[in-house]
Amino acid sequence: MTDFEDETGAFENGEAPDELLSMQIAQRLRTLIATDELKPGERLRERTLAERLDVSRTPLREALKELASDGLVVVLPKRGAVVADLSAAEIAEKLDVLGVIEAFGGEAACRMATDPEIGEIRALHYEMHAAYERRDRMNYFRLNQAIHTSIIAAAKNATLREVHERLNRQLYRYRFQGSVTSETWHTAIDEHEVIIRLLSAREGAKLGDFLRRHVHSTWEQLAPQAELLSEAKDAQ
Repeated sequence: MTDFEDETGAFENGEAPDELLSMQIAQRLRTLIATDELKPGERLRERTLAERLDVSRTPLREALKELASDGLVVVLPKRGAVVADLSAAEIAEKLDVLGVIEAFGGEAACRMATDPEIGEIRALHYEMHAAYERRDRMNYFRLNQAIHTSIIAAAKNATLREVHERLNRQLYRYRFQGSVTSETWHTAIDEHEVIIRLLSAREGAKLGDFLRRHVHSTWEQLAPQAELLSEAKDAQ
C-alpha cells in the first residue's frame, strides 16, 4: 500500500488493531498535508483532528509521533504539534539529495530488477497516464509515487529503500504541489515515458542521469513560489 492509497476521511475504530489504525491515520494526515488541507505552520489540535477523522486520541497521538519522526510535523514549546514549514533552501537541499538517491536506485534497478518487476512498473505508468487523461490529480500523484518507490524497491538495497522512503515523505507536499499547472503536469508525463523506456532497455547510466534531472525539475517548478513564501516568512 502506498501512503496515498487510503483517501477516506474516517476509520472504524473497532475493526483495526491500534498499530494498524495509527498507520492509517498517519497516511490520511500525509494526504491532508500534501494537498494543503493542513498547511505549513498550522497547529495540529488533537481534539479537532480526532473529530475530523472520527478516531480516538490515542492512535492519533501515535500517528503524530510517526509524522514527527518523518519530519512532516514538529513539536514546538507551548504550541504543541505543527505542520513542518520547510524553507526554500531546505526544500532545495532535500531535492538535491533525493535526486542522487533516485539516480543510484535507477542504475541499480536496471541491473537488479526482474522482467516481471519492470512489467509491473510499466503497468503503473499506464495507470498513471490514464489518471492524467481523466485529470484525476490525486490518483495520478499516488501512482507517480508508486512508480518511483517501485524503481527503488527493484534496486534490491534495503538501506537505499529506507533512506528514500524517509526523505520522500518529507517532500510529499512539495512534489504534489509540483504538478499544479497543466504545463508542468504534461512535462512530467513526457519525462515518465522516458523513464519507463530507459528502465525497460536497462540503460542504467542514462536512467540514473535522467532521474536526477527529473527530480531537479521539481525544484524548478517550485522555486518561485517557495522563495516568495520564504521571503514573506522572514519579513514577519
